[in-house]
Amino acid sequence: MTLNFISFLIGLLTGIFGGLVGIGGGLIMIPLMVGILKFSQHKAHGTSLVALVFTGLSGAVTYALNGSIDLIAAICLAATAMLTARAGARYCHVLPEWKLRKYFGMFLIFCAILLILKPYISVPAAASPFYFQIGVFSITGLFVGFLSGMMGVGGGTIMVPAMVLLAGFSQHLAQGTSLLVMVPAGSVGAFMHWKMGNVATEILFGLVPGIILGAYLGGHFAHFIPDTPLRFTFIAVIIFMGVRYVRSSQSTDVSVCE
Repeated sequence: MTLNFISFLIGLLTGIFGGLVGIGGGLIMIPLMVGILKFSQHKAHGTSLVALVFTGLSGAVTYALNGSIDLIAAICLAATAMLTARAGARYCHVLPEWKLRKYFGMFLIFCAILLILKPYISVPAAASPFYFQIGVFSITGLFVGFLSGMMGVGGGTIMVPAMVLLAGFSQHLAQGTSLLVMVPAGSVGAFMHWKMGNVATEILFGLVPGIILGAYLGGHFAHFIPDTPLRFTFIAVIIFMGVRYVRSSQSTDVSVCE
């Protein structure tokens, strides 16, 4: 009962912050699992990816009901992402704990930079040609699949900017399509992590409902909280965590949330 309650709270915080700032939950969920539940970095990545498959499905249904999913883009992205998600999960598994932490820290800082630049990114005036879009989706999917399997994230950080900037998608259409892609691509990586023992199935019963409820609350409250101070507060937090992760060395084993 205690574990389910703690995992529910982790999911709730993950969903709220994700809903407030419009990002995937893995950036928040993984440090919380490492710091509070004392999971290894590998187990946190694998468990995060399993949870995100369920939340991706829930979010995709909501966007689909509002017509904010492009099926052709989703199929192209998912087809290539599924090819590399398995390799990403395997690479995560063989990395030493300290090195995986360094890589995750770099990824956190990269995401923080994207969040800083987000207001200054303009959407193209017109959609790009169809054949160009297919190429963009296919190539992006290769990177997204590997990143998702390795980092335990949904890959929206890469997919959404690619669809908006290179294919001329609206933000809502890109986000909805990204959530749908997370389901098949994330499932491949999650299955590999499960086979390798990197998934704590016992916390999913609290984690997944917490994320779904938190995402709903975060999306609701986002309309009442000024975007800029909220976004920069979150950026400061993930940069702080990212720097601590990057400073991990082979001789130290310091949790970022201690």
